[in-house]
Amino acid sequence: MEQRTTERLVLRSLDRQDAAAMEALLTEKDIASTTLSIPYPYPAGAAEAFIEQRHAIQSKGDGYSFAVLNALTTEFMGVVGLQVNRNHNHAELAYWIGKPFWGQGYGTEAAQCVLQFAFYDLQLNRVWAAALVRNPASSTVMRKIGMKHEGTFPQHVMKWGQYEDLEYYGILASEYKE
Repeated sequence: MEQRTTERLVLRSLDRQDAAAMEALLTEKDIASTTLSIPYPYPAGAAEAFIEQRHAIQSKGDGYSFAVLNALTTEFMGVVGLQVNRNHNHAELAYWIGKPFWGQGYGTEAAQCVLQFAFYDLQLNRVWAAALVRNPASSTVMRKIGMKHEGTFPQHVMKWGQYEDLEYYGILASEYKE
């Protein structure tokens, strides 16, 4: 995906230049607490390693990660991406938005843009996502972009030594394009 714009955002492929801003936002414990795989404390240098890893994945067409930027200021606000499974023609949607930008609809706007990319550019059949039950804001994003609740998996993952319930959402290309 080349650069995409929405009403308030610019989405573009992650770049090494994003590492410092990414690490600054990921020092916030609440972000790590509400995501499945972001560690806390966030290790110095981990953002650059993550970006390089995602570039390697993208070069094979197995995933895409985008910097979410404020369209007016170009301020880095978070990341949204897809992990693609070509064997099944579907992808997992994942995202995080920095805490200073919570509650303003940026996650929804970015996720909607990537969903459009998934169905129209990549021609995927299905996109799914998961959220910790105790992160209702993430589930709200999924519902707002048209995803349907497909189930709750009790104690499905362990986060910081505690079992956590996960809610799964999904949407088919045919549903999205209606």
